[in-house]
Amino acid sequence: MVRLVRESFARVAPQADRVAEYFYATLFAIAPATREMFPVNMQVQRSRLLRALVHFVQMVDRPDELVPFLRQLGRDHRKFGVVASHYEAVGMALLAAVKQFAKEAWTDEVERAWAEAYTIMARAMLEAASADDDPAWWPATVLDRHRITRDLAVIRVRTEFPLAYHPGQYVSVETPQRPRMWRYLSPATAPREDGMLEFHVRSVEGGWVSRAMVGYSEPGDRWRIGPPMGRLRVDRHSGRDVLMVAGGTGIAPMRAIIDHLAKWGENPRVQLFFGGRVRSDLYDLENLHALAASNPWLTLVPVLESDHAYGAEQGTLADVVTRYGAWEDHDVLVSGSPAMVRSTVSRMLVAGTPLDRITYDPFTLD
Repeated sequence: MVRLVRESFARVAPQADRVAEYFYATLFAIAPATREMFPVNMQVQRSRLLRALVHFVQMVDRPDELVPFLRQLGRDHRKFGVVASHYEAVGMALLAAVKQFAKEAWTDEVERAWAEAYTIMARAMLEAASADDDPAWWPATVLDRHRITRDLAVIRVRTEFPLAYHPGQYVSVETPQRPRMWRYLSPATAPREDGMLEFHVRSVEGGWVSRAMVGYSEPGDRWRIGPPMGRLRVDRHSGRDVLMVAGGTGIAPMRAIIDHLAKWGENPRVQLFFGGRVRSDLYDLENLHALAASNPWLTLVPVLESDHAYGAEQGTLADVVTRYGAWEDHDVLVSGSPAMVRSTVSRMLVAGTPLDRITYDPFTLD
């Protein structure tokens, strides 16, 4: 099953955009009511579908990693009002789309393999959704927006009732400026009794939601926040020290973890590499220096690609982190843009870092 799914997916991947268009056209024809779950502009949604498929195909033979991811995805999809019948329509549309572009590579055996793979995916998502007693989403109110640069803002919100998340996890967010367009964000704070969450938001090119958040979020805006997802966390009792690698706003989940660890006097030693291309990318450096000064277990290493400011190491995060060693005895957490995560993890694997010590999330920018 794994081989057939991967081989046939490799045939259709070069036509990814057309596959996504065909999938959604088929889905909306089979189940017209599902159209109301999606935004008017489907560009972002189509790219998300393909990223989710790629992630599934990559992990289909690693159930210990795949099933927790699917269960989180199932809980998250409750916010759309997804029910069991929708999964059947999605499965039909998915197989039809792959079949359309696989052409002669689509055989009865390949169809059975995709049907089996999708059944695994749907069952895990449905079971998790059915077992979840938490709300499908949490209402929240924007408290303030502090614009740091033209394309970067720190936004604080307060949920009406507590959102139970592990420091390092991320959530999906819907804003009144972009209804039905959800964006993933990582809280930069550990859970607090007053329900306050801090988000670091950078507007990205073509990012409908991020640009609206940075430019137009106002105190009093009502947000909807989806269930927490993600695997980034620190096990204080593992006996291993920790390496954190963060690029740009990827510092947010690391900040949340450090905020949580600061509650204890004794922790694993944490070495944090915080990097960017130019000085403005290290927007949180002053706060991080203050945290390192008051927590002796935390060591901070700024990294810049094109500047020597702040006494920073020069180079990409991948360059600098591997220059320091292979980190075989550390738990490694990586967060940042998809390109930064890919390059850093790849270089660390080549340098000798064990794969099972590296944790990162299939995080999407917009």
